[in-house]
Amino acid sequence: MTRLPDYHAARWDEPVVMEMGRPGRRATVIEEAEPEVAAKVGAGADLVPEGVRRQAPPALPELSEFEVQRHYLHLSQMTLGMMGVNLFGTCTMKYNPRLNEHVAARPWLAEIHPEQPEESIQGLLKILHDFDLMLRELSGMARFVFQPGGGADAAYTHACITRAYHAARGELEQRDEIITTIQAHPCNAATAAAAGFKVITLPIEEDGYASVEALEAAVSDRTAALMVNNPDDMGIYNPHIRRWTDIVHEAGGLAFYDNANFNGVMTRLRARELGFDACMYMLHKTFGVPKGGGGPAVGAYGCSEELVEFLPRPLVNREGDRYTIEHDAPKSVGRVREYWGNAQQVVKAYSWTRAMGAEGLRDAADLSVIGLNYMDQRLRKVKGVTRSHPHIDVPRLEMCRYSIEQVTRDTGVTVFDIQNRMVDYGVDAFWLAHEPWLLPEPFTPEPGELWSKEDIDLWIDVLEHIIEEAYTNPEIVKTAPHNQALRQVDGSRVNEPDQWATTWRAYQRKAEQAAASA
Repeated sequence: MTRLPDYHAARWDEPVVMEMGRPGRRATVIEEAEPEVAAKVGAGADLVPEGVRRQAPPALPELSEFEVQRHYLHLSQMTLGMMGVNLFGTCTMKYNPRLNEHVAARPWLAEIHPEQPEESIQGLLKILHDFDLMLRELSGMARFVFQPGGGADAAYTHACITRAYHAARGELEQRDEIITTIQAHPCNAATAAAAGFKVITLPIEEDGYASVEALEAAVSDRTAALMVNNPDDMGIYNPHIRRWTDIVHEAGGLAFYDNANFNGVMTRLRARELGFDACMYMLHKTFGVPKGGGGPAVGAYGCSEELVEFLPRPLVNREGDRYTIEHDAPKSVGRVREYWGNAQQVVKAYSWTRAMGAEGLRDAADLSVIGLNYMDQRLRKVKGVTRSHPHIDVPRLEMCRYSIEQVTRDTGVTVFDIQNRMVDYGVDAFWLAHEPWLLPEPFTPEPGELWSKEDIDLWIDVLEHIIEEAYTNPEIVKTAPHNQALRQVDGSRVNEPDQWATTWRAYQRKAEQAAASA
């Protein structure tokens, strides 16, 4: 067994930054303008229109640069999660090269404005166009757009394109249903509903996926589209998926492939060859871009030639040796995000993909599969851990869902308790499952290509040790974390506004109210 880390997180008695500092402290002292400059431009205050001038100085803390840096260093040391071994299932956590972060922060990229003249941004347009070509090769699709700000946004883009496609054919009023499955990512059903469609959800059956017969019963002349993952969140691939897309097409609908779980099949599976009309990839997962906690995400959306006219604009086109921006198209659904979306993130994905090359992508997929199956063999030997659909012995290629239901029955320790206890060892809490839970007390790890055998062994050894604690000393697990910056957070009142403040003014007001009522 791997030696478990002797870990303890830093804990600082750190106030909020607005409560820090002393009058007169400054990070930077701005010198007075030279006399000749002042004579030419006048007083600096005169350059600010009177209507936007402050009547009083802003209520900001006065701190030196070092004090600010030290404050945020302390906060970063107390951050929970995403710092240790992280086998975050369905999200393909991988290393984000520092070089790409450095390049994206350079002024010639970070300060580009999308309304600059085309001639001044030819380099960026070439990257956007060339990365589009790369994803076309990986998917078989005809065109990609990078506007969507994440996977759910890409799913919504497809729902909008589905609406426009059927409207152009005069069938939108008739085709008002989108079919998905209970184990597909919830964004597929949610975005379909947000776009005005009725949602038909197919259940999992004995083989671990919805059957062909269930799909045949669901499709009709009201079917607008199918929106599914493959593999689903259990990690099981549907071997009948080509038949599924044929059934939907025969009914007159479109088929969308939520390709968030692409990491294990890169270079080996092309969405178009499976009959899909559109797909999406997570650049902030599969293609080496930071996940960012929902921040700089990109859901790259690709479609068949038949749907290109409906894509959001602008698109980048190549005309000879130069690149142009196509702003308008009569049937376009319009923008789903401002301008091109998160263009700097596309540059990072382009850099990562070029560095990997086709052989590197294939090797990464192979390592993902090897890591998953090595982990699977070990996890199934851990006391109280079971795998979803244990009677199905097909390979799981990228991720798999497990359950500690037996541990909970025996000890009362839940997956939430185990999450809290894992961080005591410097290992990030595992991902559970999307709602609704189809498996009791679930967790869904995914090694991807990043994590070494030693990392995977450490993660499993920590889990095995905590489960042993659950049986021998359950209270130490139920009361965890013990070695973190914070103890257990009481979430029972998390939805009550008097328990939190998102602005400094709200914080002051609620603190005063609490003091008055004490």
